Amino acid sequence: MKLSALKLALLSATVASGLLAPQAFAKPVTDAEKTQILKLVDADAANIKDAALKIWGFAEVGYQETKSTALLQDQLKAAGFEVKAGVAGEPTAFIASFKNGAGPVVAILAEFDALPGLAQTADPVKTGIPGQIAGHGCGHNLFGAASVGAAVSLKAWMVKNDIKGELRVYGTPAEEGGSGKVYFVRDGLFNDVDVTLHWHPANANSAVQGVSMANISGKFRFHGVSAHAAAAPEKGRSALDGVEIMDVATNFLREHTPDKTRIHYVITNGGAAPNVVPDFAEVYYYVRHPDPAVVRDVWARVEKAAEGAALATGTTVEKEITGGVYALLPNDTLGRVMDANLRKVGGITWTPEEIAFAKKLQTSLVNPPSIDTVKSVQPYKIELEGGGGSTDVADISWVTPTVGLGTATFVPGSAGHSWQNVAAAGSSIGVKGAVNAAKTLALTGADLFANPDIVKKAKAELIERRGPNFTYKAMLGDRPPALDYRKPAGGAHE
Repeated sequence: MKLSALKLALLSATVASGLLAPQAFAKPVTDAEKTQILKLVDADAANIKDAALKIWGFAEVGYQETKSTALLQDQLKAAGFEVKAGVAGEPTAFIASFKNGAGPVVAILAEFDALPGLAQTADPVKTGIPGQIAGHGCGHNLFGAASVGAAVSLKAWMVKNDIKGELRVYGTPAEEGGSGKVYFVRDGLFNDVDVTLHWHPANANSAVQGVSMANISGKFRFHGVSAHAAAAPEKGRSALDGVEIMDVATNFLREHTPDKTRIHYVITNGGAAPNVVPDFAEVYYYVRHPDPAVVRDVWARVEKAAEGAALATGTTVEKEITGGVYALLPNDTLGRVMDANLRKVGGITWTPEEIAFAKKLQTSLVNPPSIDTVKSVQPYKIELEGGGGSTDVADISWVTPTVGLGTATFVPGSAGHSWQNVAAAGSSIGVKGAVNAAKTLALTGADLFANPDIVKKAKAELIERRGPNFTYKAMLGDRPPALDYRKPAGGAHE
């Protein structure tokens, strides 16, 4: 499944030379129409802000986003979309559709899950929220709100100008480790989609198209025998010993894995008291690599480490794959269209109050860049190497041409999944970036509806990148959605 860097580079050269470049569109969207779309998004900006800040406050983790998904669904219903909820076996998932005759099917992705352990107020200093655990450290509150806002405005433009085609919003839960989109793809819910659009909160404005890492994630649950750790240790079989020996074996495995492999874990349950031999322990693992085949191979070796640890400690182990995604396939044809529209929208201007907020927040960072970077758009390019993170958008990119962008919703220099990002995502800084993203998505969607040639060229590029004989097979197999993957680990003694 992995394409060589040379093949990808040659393809990019082909696109750049004009064979695949979107430069001869039959019916380009006029400047007047694009101005109309921008005004529609501006008119809806209050709704984008309202949704973004409410979802920020809900701070619901994967597959538990009941309030967040209901809010977005209500906005889409009010705008005239037909909404089907609970799709792909996921109670908080939905597909909203507006169809106006025969034409391209364009999908916009919306995410809305928060991250555990990141509760933070919308202040530029670290301040937790009593009684709250999760926070939007990846800005998915902005992601969902802006995607819906883009769709609402794009639909209004379609109606006003009698544009043919179908516009869909895919409400996809549990991106953070739950692989929510994978079940959509596995169930064939993208089979008739021509192009998929997405965006992500970021530190800068950019339509650079890059790659990501494939991954498999899962939990290993060890079961032993509890006993008094001092009075009768010989009668116990420590589940925690099983976890720790597995971790040692896996750490030694690192030396013998292909370059760029990443393995990380956290012990989610190690027992309740030092003087009780734990009869239950759990460890949560991720394995990543740019090549899905390598991920599968390394994961199998991690499973062997677990089996060996159970044998060594007289315990038993059960394993559950909770997530798994492909590596993202970039699309240069669509990237160039997205970049042109982002440049039309432009960078972001902060108020004096927002500048003060950003500068105060940057005092918690190490050598942060200038905040002036948010005013501009980064140079466009297609990156075929790198990509340290993973996303379930990747699976979609193997079955339909997919394109994304990032806008400056965070303070430059902030790390992903940080309290700094939570603070910005709940502020006007985050909302401004979300509105810019909504504008760019809406403009790009308009180009796709108006120009079938773009879609055709993007599909040709997808086939070239993945190979003509590709058959999709989910990294997580045929398991149902892991709806409880965010619930605390428990054992037989609880």
